[in-house]
Amino acid sequence: MADDVKAEGRVEPQLDGRGLRIGVAASRFNDHVTLRLLDGVRRGLARTGVAAEDVTEVWVPGAFELPTAAGALVRSGRIDAVVCVGCVIRGETFHFELVAGQCASGIQQVSIATGYPVLFGVVTVDTLEQAMARSEPAGGHNVGEEAALGAVEMARLAQGLRAP
Repeated sequence: MADDVKAEGRVEPQLDGRGLRIGVAASRFNDHVTLRLLDGVRRGLARTGVAAEDVTEVWVPGAFELPTAAGALVRSGRIDAVVCVGCVIRGETFHFELVAGQCASGIQQVSIATGYPVLFGVVTVDTLEQAMARSEPAGGHNVGEEAALGAVEMARLAQGLRAP
């Protein structure tokens, strides 16, 4: 496999995205946060060498629709992994639990059912301040960037495990 073991025994992934095709599904709801996450995704993919022309971005109304978009991207046959980004902020009703839970479950189901990596870059928080802290610009904490790196790592893992 393509992992490096550091002296202290920690395994570091090889994040070579050259030649990978990545799908990105983004939620328009709370897009003031989602756009920051998407910037993080783009930074992460560029950092690993994924070419901009190998990235397919699609937008959906909200986080609840992200699993459907992820499934469509996988079925397109044009991607090696998918990153889903969105933001669900707790409100005064039970809606948060339903949307956040079904979004997470749906994304996981797409990944398991298809065998393609589908990464969860959705922030599920209590406040807008927490969302902003998880979607910081370059150099800060950004869940989208983390998900992009995870997508590259998992796409390479999946490629390495497929039968010749």
